[in-house]
Amino acid sequence: MNTTKPSPLKIWLHAARPRTLPASASPVIAATALAWHDGHFHWPAALACLLFALLSQIGANLANDYYDHAKGADTPDRVGPRRAVAAGWVRPATMRAAMLLVFAAAFLCGLTLLRYGGWPLLAVGVTSILFAIAYTGGPFPLSYHGLGDIFVLIFFGFVAVCATYHVQAAQHGATLTPAVWIIAAASGLLTVNILVVNNYRDAETDARAGKRTLVVRLGKKYARAQFAAAQLLALAAPVVLCAALGFSPWVLLPLVLAPMAWSHARRLRDEQTPAAQIALLGDTGKLLALYALLLAAGLIL
Repeated sequence: MNTTKPSPLKIWLHAARPRTLPASASPVIAATALAWHDGHFHWPAALACLLFALLSQIGANLANDYYDHAKGADTPDRVGPRRAVAAGWVRPATMRAAMLLVFAAAFLCGLTLLRYGGWPLLAVGVTSILFAIAYTGGPFPLSYHGLGDIFVLIFFGFVAVCATYHVQAAQHGATLTPAVWIIAAASGLLTVNILVVNNYRDAETDARAGKRTLVVRLGKKYARAQFAAAQLLALAAPVVLCAALGFSPWVLLPLVLAPMAWSHARRLRDEQTPAAQIALLGDTGKLLALYALLLAAGLIL
């Protein structure tokens, strides 16, 4: 195995985990497309939401790198991609400082949203950052107690979509609509599936490290059922938008992803090698990104 230390740029790019960024960008894209559809598009507010989401995601990734090492979850037998602190590429204190710096940048970016959505957004932004840290850090790390899935559904689904739509619609005196909540649920469920694949892959090492994810607590059979149910509900969302809320059939574009979703469910069940599971993790993120882009295209069309 190649033990050569990567360049500093590659180390920090690796630690930021760019493959996970569709999880933060996708709900913003979908919500912004809905705002466009409803005549509320406001690009400065949308851009600020996107920057806040991306910085918060990167901060959470750095926090995960730091706290998983501190808690002993990143052991040498872990099958996932190497973590910067566990690999000895970055000192723990340096990773912690980088994490705090990125979260500070996210906070400053979030402050610009107050002019669009009012002071309640301050509480939303601070809570988002605190929970991003509490995901793996603090006295009660959420992911170590099987609460990671709920956190992801709430913050990457409902908070991200509703806040993004709100800061744009508020410029026109509009409020949240049923479509916002439906799209939020779909985005959150598909984002949770990224976590499911990650925890499915790491189930054995997580169990030995005392990290009691839902996969560890309830087993892999449950994880496969949860994964498939999330796909079905997300694909049903455009149908509800069209059939129940009167949206154009263009919003059904995400349904072309059904074969891909089916193949992902089969791969989760059948593929056991670390390389295959890592590949599935990346493909699950791609499915989320494609879903958001196709839904956005349908809403705009």
